[in-house]
Amino acid sequence: MASNHEFLAQFVDETTFYNRMVLSHLLPANLWEPLPHFLQTWLRNYLAGNLLYFISGFLWCFYIYYLKLNVYVPQDSVPTRKAMILQIYVAMKAMPWSALVPTVSEYMIERGWTKCYSTLDQFNWFLCLVYIAFYLVLVEFMIYWVHKMTHDNKFLYKHLHATHHMYNKQNTLSPFAGLAFHPLDGILQAVPHVIALFIVPIHLITHLSLLIMEGIWTVSNHDCINGNIWLIMGAGHHTIHHTTYKHNYGHYTICMDWLFGSLKVPLAEDDSFNEKEK
Repeated sequence: MASNHEFLAQFVDETTFYNRMVLSHLLPANLWEPLPHFLQTWLRNYLAGNLLYFISGFLWCFYIYYLKLNVYVPQDSVPTRKAMILQIYVAMKAMPWSALVPTVSEYMIERGWTKCYSTLDQFNWFLCLVYIAFYLVLVEFMIYWVHKMTHDNKFLYKHLHATHHMYNKQNTLSPFAGLAFHPLDGILQAVPHVIALFIVPIHLITHLSLLIMEGIWTVSNHDCINGNIWLIMGAGHHTIHHTTYKHNYGHYTICMDWLFGSLKVPLAEDDSFNEKEK
């Protein structure tokens, strides 16, 4: 029992360290130190999520819409300021609820309910990499079907996912649309990361790092730029998803769409777009 208690205490110590590291730099101590550990964790995830969203969104918009204007996106296809502000507004309404997903996952990890671990004593590096690969495949599989379900089920689409699909043209999609979800839709899209914790042994830092990568990827995947990288579900693929509503449900890769017959490559779409521009 003592060893198990010490094992779980490592998780609490680690998340406490992350809470202190983030909150001590953003808020006066008297505002967050009296809070229970769970609320401190939620506050850390909420503030960190906002920082991640705004920093990645503003930097990427500045790069593609100003520094590289007409290189990646034609000037008349740049989203309006009004559209981007609306996307930010929708994302801000969802952010308090989205922050609950990593907060609850950390709570379950601290209680020892998952297969998460905090040291490498029990695994070698090769096994760690195998588990990370399995974790990513499992998350990719689940996100594909959750995403497809929110399209195929009329109730879910109308009341949840339609909020995200208000942005369905190149001149309305921007990096800020990446997190512009109905709160429950955002939770549904992130839940596969939590479910995977009960199936695959994964390091706590790896889990948190993948959640951070998830946020950055989702922001960058709405810039309408076709990177054309083999196997990657880039923004070119995702732009097609926002215009056809029935293709490219995958997240990081095109593998699930290829496997289940919903893949549509962006080359034909790009050609038709260029013809219209001419």
